[in-house]
Amino acid sequence: MKKIVWTFGLIEGAILSAMMLLTVPFEEQIGANRGQIIGYATMVAASLLIYFGVRSYRDTAGGGTVGFARALVVGLLIGVVASACYVATWEAIYFGLRPDFAAKLQAHQIDKLKASSAPPEEVDKRLAEMKRFAELYQNPFVNVAITFVEPLPVALIVALVSAGVLSRRRRGIEGSLSA
Repeated sequence: MKKIVWTFGLIEGAILSAMMLLTVPFEEQIGANRGQIIGYATMVAASLLIYFGVRSYRDTAGGGTVGFARALVVGLLIGVVASACYVATWEAIYFGLRPDFAAKLQAHQIDKLKASSAPPEEVDKRLAEMKRFAELYQNPFVNVAITFVEPLPVALIVALVSAGVLSRRRRGIEGSLSA
């Protein structure tokens, strides 16, 4: 199981990391909204490796069968390895190349908020929240936790679907004769 988890997790993580490295330099040209769409589309596409990893586990280590729980564990572990790669790449980018990311994100959100014609007290409340977030985001532990949570829901959904689709139990002799 370890080899399959590491192989598929690292491949998925490499895809996520490569896409991040390719898009961050062009962040201003792409725009924040399109950047998020590209990022999550990449996460969904890369998470398909969870399906192939679970299938590989079922066909090789499982001898053609795997229960739902084991398939889910394999899928989640692949997702965790990929998420760890994603986090490591982001931490290197954020603290090494883009320490101004939080300020730029905050400025973008402020512009968006002011254009929304929200009441002044709502704008002030949101500005205070953004300032607090920017301060928290400077803490590497908070930064890692927030970043780790980004790809994990996608991996969880793909792992659940993959486990449901790929789980098989051996049938007894009676079950195979009546089928």
